[in-house]
Amino acid sequence: MKFARQLRSPIAGMLVAAASLAMAAPLLAQTPYPAPGKNITLILPFAAGSGTDTTTRLIAKELAVGLGTNIVIENKPGANGSIAASYVARAEPDGYTLFVTTNTSHSANPYLLKNMTYDPIKDFTPIARTGDLPFMLVIDPKLPVNSGADLIALAKKEPGKYSYASGSSSAIVSGATFAALAGLDLLHVPYKSSPPALTDVIAGRVSMMFVDVPTGLPHVNAGVLKALAVTTMKRSALLPQLPTMDEAGVKGFDITSWQGYLGPANMPKDIVTKLNAEIRKVIERPDIRKELAGRGMEAFSGTPESFDAFLKEQLVVWEKLIRQAKIEKQ
Repeated sequence: MKFARQLRSPIAGMLVAAASLAMAAPLLAQTPYPAPGKNITLILPFAAGSGTDTTTRLIAKELAVGLGTNIVIENKPGANGSIAASYVARAEPDGYTLFVTTNTSHSANPYLLKNMTYDPIKDFTPIARTGDLPFMLVIDPKLPVNSGADLIALAKKEPGKYSYASGSSSAIVSGATFAALAGLDLLHVPYKSSPPALTDVIAGRVSMMFVDVPTGLPHVNAGVLKALAVTTMKRSALLPQLPTMDEAGVKGFDITSWQGYLGPANMPKDIVTKLNAEIRKVIERPDIRKELAGRGMEAFSGTPESFDAFLKEQLVVWEKLIRQAKIEKQ
């Protein structure tokens, strides 16, 4: 009997171990997200003070409350957003490194850059779209013009004299499209991000710029920039007094910038679902929408699936825009 008990002891030990593992598996699977004390980092492809930066900080503040954790914002401007996009594409898909971006990195870059360091579809997980950032044409107020038609006439009188700045792919494509459709000879002056580009337009070193409304509006309101038109086909509800580029005489001009949250490829579905739900709660709040509108953003959201379909559609849209503007890859 003693011998039998000695045989049963190892077997019993293995059974206990197996039972322990079986109990531990559900516990591991149920690890809460976000884990207590673990920060979520939002990577932004533009500098502090840009439209994406200012609107993201407002949304992130409320999102942190909903998720019950701290959210850290890290700006990684440069290379048309490629530096930030590549960083997120190579991050762990655990939900703690997310990308708040626009059409610059995910719609335009594949047709603007010769060397892409990421795939805008395969390397990312769509989480939620957060809205649109309309663009507007702003100029050095010392220029003797008061409308888009005036600006076109002035630029045609002295070909090659006037210039446009850019701090994003949207601005690059908008400027080139303007020059192509209006038949203008304009010098392109690129910058890493919109804030330093605007500084040079305000100082009169560059003649004009297409900029997102959140970034440009404070300077327009301060009187250091003059806004001439919005880039969308319809007038913006945020700036109904501004004509469209189409109304200003540039027929067929229709460009807008979207904003949304993505993560690295292969993020767990439950984490994506939770993030989407919390982001939408923030975006759908009337007080948040009103505050975002005051900063120049038209806020709305949707499902991860609708965002995924939208991203693929936008690649087609921006390929056409860039081809029509005759922009060569750099």
